[in-house]
Parts: sequence; C-alpha cells; structure tokens
Amino acid sequence: MQTTNTILMIRPVNFRMNEQTAVNNYFQEDIDLKNAEINAKAQNEFDAFVEKLRAVGVNVIVEDDDRLMDTPDSIFPNNWVSFHENGDVALYPMFAENRRKERRDEVFMRLESEGFKIENIIDYTSAEEEGIFLEGTGSLLLDRINHKAYCALSPRADEDLFIEFCEDFEYSPIVFTAYQSVEGKRLPIYHTNVMMCLAENFAVICLDSIDDKKERKSVVKSLKQDGKTIIEISEVQMHQFAGNMLQVSGHLNQRYLVMSQAAYDSLTPDQVSQIEKFCPILSSSLETIETCGGGSARCMMAEVFLPKA
Repeated sequence: MQTTNTILMIRPVNFRMNEQTAVNNYFQEDIDLKNAEINAKAQNEFDAFVEKLRAVGVNVIVEDDDRLMDTPDSIFPNNWVSFHENGDVALYPMFAENRRKERRDEVFMRLESEGFKIENIIDYTSAEEEGIFLEGTGSLLLDRINHKAYCALSPRADEDLFIEFCEDFEYSPIVFTAYQSVEGKRLPIYHTNVMMCLAENFAVICLDSIDDKKERKSVVKSLKQDGKTIIEISEVQMHQFAGNMLQVSGHLNQRYLVMSQAAYDSLTPDQVSQIEKFCPILSSSLETIETCGGGSARCMMAEVFLPKA
C-alpha cells in the first residue's frame, strides 16, 4: 500500500526556531515573538490540523513531546523514524544534535498499546558518530508499491547510507540533487520531501530544482514508467511548501492529499484541478510551524504501516 489511514503526530511543548537546523534549512525564518508565544501558536495550529484529519476518518495517534528533552523540532517525527508493513521500524541519524533526543521508546510503547506490532528495529543512528545523516522520510520518498526510493542528496542525506537503506528494505534507489536559490547561490535543498510528493497515481514535484538535466530526465522517466501523472510546481510554490504534501486514507478508504493552507494558496486553479482528479485536498493553516520550523504538513505526519498484533 502507498497510503495509510494511521498517522503518528507529536504535539509540541517547546516548539521554537531551532538554531541548530537553521544552518542548512533555508525555509526557516525568525519571528519577533517570545518562545512561549510561538509554542502556543504552534500548538493551536497542530490541534486544528489533527481535528481536520480526524474529521475525514484518519486515525491520528497523538503523543505529547517530553518537556524535559528541550526538542524544538519534535513536531516533525517523520525525520527520525519510519514504520513498515512487515513490522520493521527504521531509526535514522539526525544532523542536529538536539533532534537526536526526539527518538523515544515511549513512542513505540504507545503504538504497541494501540495494537500495532513491532518486529524489528533497524538502527542507522551510529552513523551520527561519523557525521553521516539520513533523515527518514524527509530524505527518502518511498514508492512502496513499485519499491523505489527517491533521495535528493544534501548535508542531511548521505548517498552511501541511502543505498544501504535501499538494500536493507529492498527498494531501487533514485538519486539526484535538488537546489534552491539562496542569496544568488544554488544550494542543496535540505530534504527531498519539500520539493517532491509521491502519491498513488501522481507526483507533485519541483523539477526546476533539479539542475542536472540527466538527473531530471532520470526522475521523470522513473515516475512515468510507473504510470504516475507529473504535476509540476515552481520554485516559488515550493517555498510556500507546495511540495510538502502527503496522501492519506480516511473514511471508506477515501484518499486525501494533505497540505498546508500556504501550499494550497500557492497552487494555480489548473494544478488544483489536476490533483482533484485523483483525490480531494485537505489543507490547514500552519503558518507559525512553517515559518519557525522550516517544515510543513508532510513533515508533521509519520505514517504507520505496521501490522496489527
């Protein structure tokens, strides 16, 4: 299955702009508010988002962050963990030291208490000691049906470790580099999932960010081979998080493409109608989370594909 109806989300208690991730996440911006105010606004956005997902039948498992950990980015759990249909769980090495504390056993205990079965934990986190990183489904886009994994290389996505993951989980690797313009320079985009979204029958992608023509052709060819309709977005739209979307299942297995309000507002009527040929859109305002955290709707949702016990 490419989509799941169960999502793990972590409710923030210390959300703020993370100075450790800002060095290579060019989507983050400072806000002139006290951290407590920023966290309160983020909590309101989080709660409204969860309510919208539950209203269409998505099973959202909300776990509270641990205040003592001081983990400002805990709201983005998809970077440290992925859950697979065979009961495997992968743990990933994180670039920012203060994000490594987000990996908590309580999360696994919570999923097991909800009736899910964890068979094996495949742990890549020792790579942190060598300064090598691969940040979960931020770095990896998994086509679970066609067993392909897409990865835009960056300081947070190491090619060798990506290949190792693909060998362990039996995915064919598709590797490229995606860039964004920052103060007149072309710099690598920190996560694949801000420039690309893979749904069952389509892909939303900023092809303009793949500067190498061969790499761009290779990505397009791979998507077309699998019968996916390609919906292109511009770099300007990408900066409104129009690539940071996730397809989920709700009531009666109805699919929804989930995104932020900013992402939705950036889309053209033609792009909206292209998406809506496949499934309805669900959007929610995530302004504070996007501005301070440099991540959006997709980053907040860790898909649970685990089998039921």
